[in-house]
Amino acid sequence: MSLLGGVRPPIAVLSALLLALAAVTALGLGRVGHDRIPEAVLTSQQQFAEDGAIAMRSSVDESVTDLHRVAGLLSSGAPVPADAVLDKVGSVYQKWRGTAVIEIGSGKLLAARGENLPLATIDRGKLSEKDGLGPRMVRLANGETRLLSFALLSWDGRPKQLLVASRSLRVPGISLGQFRTIAVLDSTGAILSRGGSRESEQDLDDPQRKAAKRADSELRAFARTAAERARQHPLKAREPGSGGFPGVSGSLTGGASNGERAAAGYATLAPARPGESTVAGGLGLTVVTMVDVAEDPSRGADPLFGVAAAGALLVIGAAVVALLLGLVQRPLLRLFLESRRLTGGELQRPVSVPANGEAARVGHALERLRRQLLGAPHGTSDPATPRRLRRIGVRGLTAACAVLLLAWSAPLALSLNHADAKAVIPQQLVNDQRERTDTLADRVRRALDEGRTDLVSVASLIGDRTSPDQMAEVLERTLQEHPRYASLYILGADGKVLARAGGTPHHPAGKGPGTRAVTVLNEGGKEPVVAGYAEVPGRKGAAVAGEFRVDFFNSLLKRPGLGEVRVVDDKRRTLGGNTGYRAFEKLPSERLDTLVQGTGARAGASLRPGALLHRNGSGVQIAAAAPFNGGGVAKSLNWTVVSWKPAEGLALPQYTVQNHTVLAGLLGLTAAAACLGWLHIVVARPLRTLAAQAEALADGDRTVLYPRHHDEVGAVVRSLELIRQQLQEQRKRDSAPLAGRN
Repeated sequence: MSLLGGVRPPIAVLSALLLALAAVTALGLGRVGHDRIPEAVLTSQQQFAEDGAIAMRSSVDESVTDLHRVAGLLSSGAPVPADAVLDKVGSVYQKWRGTAVIEIGSGKLLAARGENLPLATIDRGKLSEKDGLGPRMVRLANGETRLLSFALLSWDGRPKQLLVASRSLRVPGISLGQFRTIAVLDSTGAILSRGGSRESEQDLDDPQRKAAKRADSELRAFARTAAERARQHPLKAREPGSGGFPGVSGSLTGGASNGERAAAGYATLAPARPGESTVAGGLGLTVVTMVDVAEDPSRGADPLFGVAAAGALLVIGAAVVALLLGLVQRPLLRLFLESRRLTGGELQRPVSVPANGEAARVGHALERLRRQLLGAPHGTSDPATPRRLRRIGVRGLTAACAVLLLAWSAPLALSLNHADAKAVIPQQLVNDQRERTDTLADRVRRALDEGRTDLVSVASLIGDRTSPDQMAEVLERTLQEHPRYASLYILGADGKVLARAGGTPHHPAGKGPGTRAVTVLNEGGKEPVVAGYAEVPGRKGAAVAGEFRVDFFNSLLKRPGLGEVRVVDDKRRTLGGNTGYRAFEKLPSERLDTLVQGTGARAGASLRPGALLHRNGSGVQIAAAAPFNGGGVAKSLNWTVVSWKPAEGLALPQYTVQNHTVLAGLLGLTAAAACLGWLHIVVARPLRTLAAQAEALADGDRTVLYPRHHDEVGAVVRSLELIRQQLQEQRKRDSAPLAGRN
């Protein structure tokens, strides 16, 4: 018989699946909610650290690129005194704590600005080696660590000079809230910088000093663990199949105190895409964030629920299997044995006829055929045959079994353990949504400010005697170094484009640059165009204009765990997003519109981000809005970053229980549909055909029977064919004497 055919395999597989599902239900539904800190909160801490690592990596790479670009542009022109170099660098960029110019050959200090730099630590003899101009970390006398960046100044006929700039290793632009600490570690786990909630010890009482000491101890323990894990390969550190952050990241938990437990996230300074290499990525730095999270003593589900559901499944499964064994498998196997007995010539004992259904019809037909083989006329009926057979066949039994399994699976999939609008959402998740959205808003604002600063740098290098070809060369070099621009061009006071690089300008023809440093062009068009302007000294109203790529802004908004993100203007129209959107469309709900309006109201001297937890009949939603804050020309745009996400997708105990319960119900439905459908195809339908063939044969139809299945049904069909042949031979023998007498 066929390995997958017959009545036994579907019933056996169904039994095994129901047993496995009962075990999974008992263990899966009874063990949810044991962690005092939900997985969603730990994942949020990991994503918080990733945001910090991305911000720091972008800042370091941008600083190094800016320094090299300024040095390259200055070296391409006439020689400039060292003091003028530093004045020009300081007037354009304010990101460095100290700058200096030294003569490489003699080591002479030509000019310096800001804090004193440890120039004695620079080995000038190795600057010409590979990566000799790469940034390096140095420790100052006060114990602080600085990152030194280098760029070469070179003019024909003059000694080569080295431009040096230092910056701190603090993470820029990260909104930490009131109780979060952030630190930057080196490859050994030493804390290079630290920020966040840290008060002066002289302002603390004894309990607060103890809490601060405990927090410091927790942070150092997290730093050691994070540094050790950061040495892993990124592909080996992640779960198989997971994507997202290209570096090493994760979460950690510490000790508990007063109902709170320390939770931390860590992330390395990885490049934007796997396989790339960046300056910051080669420094071996790791960002760690830490916050105290209130423990949740409640459980996600009653552990007895899983045991009860598994017990109910075992009872229902036992009933289903008993029905299939007693009313489908055994009668069919009995028919198989009876048909073989008749073909073997054992005709004296009556056929054991099953009680009902198709098997009863086949059994009564076999009994009539047995009597015909004994010499009775083919039209003779079995005196024991009831006038009306019971019609509860295999199809009805299969449907009844499906109803029993559905009665267990449907409530699990549709109603039981479902979290409603009253689900408990940790306040930490709402706080994290607000702070991460604020960080994202600062990231977009800084990108605009840095882009406009680049335009100022380009404008400072273009004088009244610069030719259009030289302008185009400078613009082309800037466009290649900074992919944030779609188009760069020099705009005259009369609106005429003097030189350009990249795409076609969208600035209105015949109109001058205007007074706004950053603005939005083609309002109401299919795609918003954000442009920055920087006045060119000595050219009577001319300006360098740069149009930012929309994809550049949208790429900044793609951070996991924030849900849908939109950048809206002061009229609350969409300018960018991390998912599909229509330009200048309104926000999808009045609730989000009101949230943006609320964050736009001034609180003191600055704007504050806001967040809300909205509950309705369909579920719970976490939303946050953060307006542009801080310095820079981009603040005048009055843009706001809005994010929202459903709580159902978070790894919280109540939603985890709901998902596990729904999964158990769906698995039950799948097992029932697969196995009972299999049984219907290989047993129910062939058995109905077999019953019709057996009754036709008993009624005198001598059509040749062909078995189509290599199983019990097919075996009975083969036996019927042998019986048909025996009846045919018997008829020939009975008609032969009559022909001889005639």
